[in-house]
Amino acid sequence: MESMVDAILSSPQTCIRQNLGHLFLKLEVGTGELEGYHAEVLGRQIEEVAHSIFHTLLLYRSVGKFTYKKEDKFSVGALGFVDVDCDFIDLTYVRLESQELDQHLKREIDAFRDALRMNDAPQSGQISLEFYQKKRARWPFQAECIPWEVWTLKLDVITLNSEHERNAYRQSLGMALGEKVMYIADNVSHHQYVPHTPSQRDLDLIFDTGYPTVQPYLFRISHQGPTTTTVSNTMRKFLKDTLML
Repeated sequence: MESMVDAILSSPQTCIRQNLGHLFLKLEVGTGELEGYHAEVLGRQIEEVAHSIFHTLLLYRSVGKFTYKKEDKFSVGALGFVDVDCDFIDLTYVRLESQELDQHLKREIDAFRDALRMNDAPQSGQISLEFYQKKRARWPFQAECIPWEVWTLKLDVITLNSEHERNAYRQSLGMALGEKVMYIADNVSHHQYVPHTPSQRDLDLIFDTGYPTVQPYLFRISHQGPTTTTVSNTMRKFLKDTLML
């Protein structure tokens, strides 16, 4: 049977939709790759949802440190891995063993969380992880940044009144998020879209070499929001069906 990636590559204008629980995925492939996730979460789940998705992506968008012997000959260092147990979602995911990378993501995601939780009204917002490469420019112009993959996580922050509702949602969100993590593992590990391995001279045009033990592709994180939202009809139906089990 034709794989999802094969189906995408056979049609560059393909649009795939996949509904897993309360997480919605839309994949569009054109000049680059764009992925979007839309989830409804409790305020205390914001960081863990974002961390689990972004750390999983960086797991497959990083390599070991390059040690060059000649301009185009190098060895690749080993990567370490850490299991992370979520506190507010029934989920365990794997991240790279790099405190510096983890702290960088934490600063960006914490700023996004604080913006969404700045008042008591339910909020919506989105945070994006963009991978890009640089193109040299003639002096005195700066290098041009060219995105080749963008992931956007859209979150609606909701409130639930009872502990029973919160526990049910913790389990169901964990199952749906776990399927998303597995989808990333099954598909992003393919390298059809990543830039070619550069020579030593161009290494900083493709990879972020500022971390001591890992070498991710160049990336940046941005976020937008918040906007006021309300619990959707889909969410109400989910809670009603869950409580009837």
